[in-house]
Amino acid sequence: MKDSKENREYKDRLFRFLFGREEYKGNVLSLYNALNGTDYGNTEEVELYTIEDVIYIKMKNDVSFILDSHLSLWEQQSTYNPNMPVRGLMYFGKMYSKYISSNGFNLYGKKLIKLPTPRYIVFYNGTEEREPVEKLMLSDSFLVTDKSGEFEWTATVYNLNKGKNDELLEKCRPLRDYMTLIERIRIYKKDVKNVDKAIRMAVDSCIEDNVLKDFLIAHKAEVLDMCITEYDEVSFINGIKEEGREEGREEGREEINALNVRLLVDNRLEDLKRSATDREYQKKLLEEYFPGKQE
Repeated sequence: MKDSKENREYKDRLFRFLFGREEYKGNVLSLYNALNGTDYGNTEEVELYTIEDVIYIKMKNDVSFILDSHLSLWEQQSTYNPNMPVRGLMYFGKMYSKYISSNGFNLYGKKLIKLPTPRYIVFYNGTEEREPVEKLMLSDSFLVTDKSGEFEWTATVYNLNKGKNDELLEKCRPLRDYMTLIERIRIYKKDVKNVDKAIRMAVDSCIEDNVLKDFLIAHKAEVLDMCITEYDEVSFINGIKEEGREEGREEGREEINALNVRLLVDNRLEDLKRSATDREYQKKLLEEYFPGKQE
């Protein structure tokens, strides 16, 4: 097994691996049809459209594609994040910029540019209790309440946990099997108290029970690394939150707590990890976010 440093070099997550690669466009169609009540069957109609290394957002578990004149963005989240509309707005801005540029459109011309219609879906599979479907609105973030609807961006969040959206899972076997693997990891983790072993046991049991069998056999080593990395990062984030609360109680440490929150909101996980052990780097981040407040 690779050490933690090597694990963190994996850019994909299981969800993106399963739904965001050329060889698995069939999974994209299955989930798209389940969400929208359609029956598309030609994978050639799917144009994957993911942008790498988007500044500030750094989304590594996203799936974006064009189909049926729609530009869809799917994200999997293991922790609930109320800032998804802001992140989605920024990400779509990058994708539309790419679309306009690649098609040679003149943004400053007199002709109206026609854009694929956006669809932004977040799939939540964390352990926090959430509603089956939630609509997160950009306007909820506004300092001044605005009910006009003129400045809106929406993220639709589907809770994939058992009993929340079972009908959707039944319509899309790849998504159902994905959640079966996630649930088995949780069950085994409770029993063996060791993440690495729990993930291995869950993967092996899924192969035995024909759950993502061909996929897991073909990519077993990669899946193990991706799952272990993701669980490590979730634990790390939860630990940072708790440390931030403790540090925030100490006199003069409120800025550390605020910095951790800001880094989490901006999804700057690598900066968050480094700042936890590198105080000089932490000071640089504090100056970046709170200029003039540091000695």
